[in-house]
Amino acid sequence: MEHCRHIGVITLFPEMLKSVLGTSIPDRARQKGLVEYHIWDLRSFGIGSYHSVDDYPFGGGGGMVLKPEPISAALDVAIPELETLSDGKLPRLVYPSPQGKVFVQTVAKSWSEDARPIIFLCGHYEGVDQRILDSYPFEEWSCGDYVLSGGELPFALMVDAVVRLIPGVLSNADSPQNETFSNGSFDFPQYTRPRVFRGREVPPVLLSGNHEAIKSFREDLARKKQQEVRPDLGEAKSGISV
Repeated sequence: MEHCRHIGVITLFPEMLKSVLGTSIPDRARQKGLVEYHIWDLRSFGIGSYHSVDDYPFGGGGGMVLKPEPISAALDVAIPELETLSDGKLPRLVYPSPQGKVFVQTVAKSWSEDARPIIFLCGHYEGVDQRILDSYPFEEWSCGDYVLSGGELPFALMVDAVVRLIPGVLSNADSPQNETFSNGSFDFPQYTRPRVFRGREVPPVLLSGNHEAIKSFREDLARKKQQEVRPDLGEAKSGISV
């Protein structure tokens, strides 16, 4: 039996993430006892009767910045809790940010093999007070060169990518190895019934039963598509392991 992995998140929108984590593969991992999720509502650590969590930025500028005190209070609860549940392993702290290193498949694979718990901090508005990032060993990771309203969607993306690679989560153990980027290249196009759809037929080789010919055909299609839409990937594997 695999050890249960603990993944936590500090967010202003817990209901949004409960929906994500309670659906499809993330929920299957939980039901199998392979992953346990922990959500801390940042608002519950807010200051004063209004549970304030943000304020205007020093130096001017638009938007609001998440205050350091509520975040620090949440981390001071979350870190020891997951450390205790994970036999003393200190959590990896992740801050989704467009200024971070790009999260790619090799990173997801590395995290899936790391027994440490993970705590995500979801920023919002103009982000978090820099002193939080200076005071705690956060890793900043980006899901691409664009800006979102908060860290919740990148969190969902990263968790799904990691959890599905944990052994035992997917029904077919070979599935992750055959997917795009897992072997350094694109996945091949897939076909199913009917054999003819709007005049387009399934390639005959896929119906031939010749496994070597099918393998060669699929690899050729995958290579051509990769060269067409992502020539920047070349023949090398993408990304870094951390």
